[in-house]
Amino acid sequence: MEVVLLPTPEDCGRVVADAVAGSVLDAVARGGPVVLGLATGSSPLLAYRELLRRREEGLGFTGVQAFLLDEYVGLPAGHPESYREVIRRELTDALGLDPAVVHGPDGAASDPLQAARDYEQLLLSAGPVAVQVLGIGANGHLGFNEPGSSLASRTRVKTLTEQTRSDNARFFGGDVAAVPRHVITQGLGTILGARHLVLVATGEAKAAAVAAALEGPLTASCPGSVLQLHPHVTAVVDEAAGSRLARAEHYRYVLSHKLEEQGW
Repeated sequence: MEVVLLPTPEDCGRVVADAVAGSVLDAVARGGPVVLGLATGSSPLLAYRELLRRREEGLGFTGVQAFLLDEYVGLPAGHPESYREVIRRELTDALGLDPAVVHGPDGAASDPLQAARDYEQLLLSAGPVAVQVLGIGANGHLGFNEPGSSLASRTRVKTLTEQTRSDNARFFGGDVAAVPRHVITQGLGTILGARHLVLVATGEAKAAAVAAALEGPLTASCPGSVLQLHPHVTAVVDEAAGSRLARAEHYRYVLSHKLEEQGW
């Protein structure tokens, strides 16, 4: 695992964009499927804006398919806060990706349990995800894998904690009651199937979760700790989010002496 401590959220956005672009280009060079895993929420927004800027400079996304981490259960298709609509607004439409190649769980399905199984199979059949962008919740969740989730879990329906619903109420006009209680989310085992995991976290509110995930014990009580099992993780955090990291000086030392050939 590489932990990249940077001064500002804007610096984090640039490095995450570097990692995403590099992994996409590597997938193209392999000649296989180019599958991009996307997170929603506030954490990756600056990285997505940087990718859009680079597209204007010639970075290509031809042949890329995108898969979302999760989706609310019960929001009708086209709801402005459904994650498929959010990612279209924030990224994929401006990248020039056809909506047909931007995939997400069907949270409006009459049978969400089957919709979760169908999404897992669709993701597996598309090929390994080249790079999966991740945020982390204040309680350590990845995707919507809340504390207590199996570290080997696959895509399934989960019940959100009240903390997560409260955290997400800002997207629903501050109304916690409007936030769905259930989601379809890629499981932790599903997420680990990606070739490269890129976590981005900014702000003091994420500091405890970042420290637990990156330096704490491997435990279902902190789903983010599953990152420690993956062979290629880039954790990009600003100074505020990294303020509780015990090995912060070591991470800075490693970054300052990194070989150019190592990339992200």
